[in-house]
Amino acid sequence: MTGIDGDGAQVSTGTTAEGGGADAAAIPELVIISGMSGAGRSTAAKCLEDLGWFVVDNLPPALIPTMVDLGARSQGNVARIAVVVDVRGRRFFDNLRESLAALDAKSVKRRVIFLEASDEALVRRFESVRRPHPLQGSGRIVDGIAAERELLRELRGDADIVIDTSSLNVHELRAKLDAQFAGEEEPELRATVMSFGYKYGLPVDADLVVDCRFLPNPHWVPELRPFTGLSAEVAAYVFNQPGAKEFLDRYAELLQLIATGYRREGKRYVTIAVGCTGGKHRSVAMSEKLAARLAAEGVETVVVHRDMGRE
Repeated sequence: MTGIDGDGAQVSTGTTAEGGGADAAAIPELVIISGMSGAGRSTAAKCLEDLGWFVVDNLPPALIPTMVDLGARSQGNVARIAVVVDVRGRRFFDNLRESLAALDAKSVKRRVIFLEASDEALVRRFESVRRPHPLQGSGRIVDGIAAERELLRELRGDADIVIDTSSLNVHELRAKLDAQFAGEEEPELRATVMSFGYKYGLPVDADLVVDCRFLPNPHWVPELRPFTGLSAEVAAYVFNQPGAKEFLDRYAELLQLIATGYRREGKRYVTIAVGCTGGKHRSVAMSEKLAARLAAEGVETVVVHRDMGRE
């Protein structure tokens, strides 16, 4: 986990902007990478750079519109820009909202990625590299983390994509970003359906949470206990229980309504967390069915089983 930290200031310039006129068709796509120090910003930036994005690390927020204007003058050479914004530029951080409003006025296609991690994971990462937190001052690492969380609270709430890296290594984080950005065309709505176990905690990056603990637990059926919700036997047991199919049907209908609203509001990413006690049987089976329903409705869907195999 020590490979995820995100504190090196540099500019990665795969392409340079050139002078010339700009028009609406030439306005580059923009991704703003932010989040907690130590949560993986540099890894995310490197991943996007490998995918062909023009990446600028630690750019003051007030200069983001200028960067987009330069990209628009590059005659299509800089079509996608990723900017890392973090508390190292805290003197300029108050300008971020004004910059975002200016970008919206120019109809810039933009997304905000927010990288999150638990306090325990962040402390472990900072201690492993023997570096202070940029906001801790004369206090402890946890003091700096708390101050940063408060500073970034509003941005996290407005983010298009929130990724919790607490239990991810560098390769797993890159895989998540590859899944989001490697495609040539952006879908209308992309959903991640994640099964989880309540005994391991709620996923912090969930937009919606579904509780399957009202269904009988296959764990207490000896012949089903070794299997997971991916097996036909466990899935049949779960959906033969009273209320299971009705719950699936009604929640799928609710998701259709929510998806329509998300599209209308311009939200392109949603994470649906489906939980049971251990994240092995009921939540896994329900996640697979929900994902299939979403895919049938034209929503690009990825299924993740966070806690399966953890017991």
